[in-house]
Amino acid sequence: MASSSLRSSSLLPWLAIAALVIVADQFTKTLILGWFQLGDSRTVASFFNLVRVHNTGAAFSFLAGASGWQRWFFVGLGAAAAVFIVWLLRSHGGQRLFATALALILGGALGNVVDRLLHGYVVDFIQVHYGGWYFPSFNVADSAITIGAALLILDELRRVRRSG
Repeated sequence: MASSSLRSSSLLPWLAIAALVIVADQFTKTLILGWFQLGDSRTVASFFNLVRVHNTGAAFSFLAGASGWQRWFFVGLGAAAAVFIVWLLRSHGGQRLFATALALILGGALGNVVDRLLHGYVVDFIQVHYGGWYFPSFNVADSAITIGAALLILDELRRVRRSG
């Protein structure tokens, strides 16, 4: 029993990070939904705009043109990923960099799942561009997932270096 409670308490900081990502993501999306109409764009800097885009697909609008089934597919995929990530966090919560990466990915995945459940699409609003080239719009959840993925790579590189 003590082992189980110790494992649960070590899960709490990682779930807190995930919850902070979800709150920040949903807060910023609520602001965009309140201040922007679909398709609106406001220049912030020469390389950065705030926009309102609805993405019914996945990364880079993958499957956005599908007939609607993709909404539930991505909700299910996000839920399955969340369960797997929580299992990994319970098993590896003591590995700080690895667990931080997973917590960021968890929060980002669930932030986008909330959008799909509430709206049927993900609200994207960050647009980076240069010289006529535009990176696909994204949001706080996507940023957390990207940072988490980068941290996973860093963690693995450090692990390989230590063992080699």
